[in-house]
Order: sequence, then C-alpha cells, then structure tokens
Amino acid sequence: MIQKRIAQWAFMALAVPVAAAGARKLSHTIEARRGPSGISRLLSKGADMLRPQKAKRRRFF
Repeated sequence: MIQKRIAQWAFMALAVPVAAAGARKLSHTIEARRGPSGISRLLSKGADMLRPQKAKRRRFF
C-alpha cells in the first residue's frame, strides 16, 4: 500500500512539471507562428495553474 502511494507521488512529481513545461512551450510556439490566440492563452493559463512561475523572494539576512 505504501509503495503504491510512493509510486503515485513520484509519478505526479514528474508528470505535473513536464506537462506544464510542454503546455508553456506549445503556447509560445503557437504565438510565434500565428500570434496571440485563444488557444495559446488557454495553454498559458493551464500551465500557470499546474505550475505557476513564482517570483524570487527577497531575503533580508
């Protein structure tokens, strides 16, 4: 049972970032060829939902 959970976690830990990167790359490719469109915006929003691009935090120490 624990091995199944570990396998699920490992799969999601790899699949989600890869899917987000693929959607973002596809969105940029479509925009480069045809300009902004509804599909490219949808792909970008989907990639942001899966894995948002976080701003770097400033540290004060």
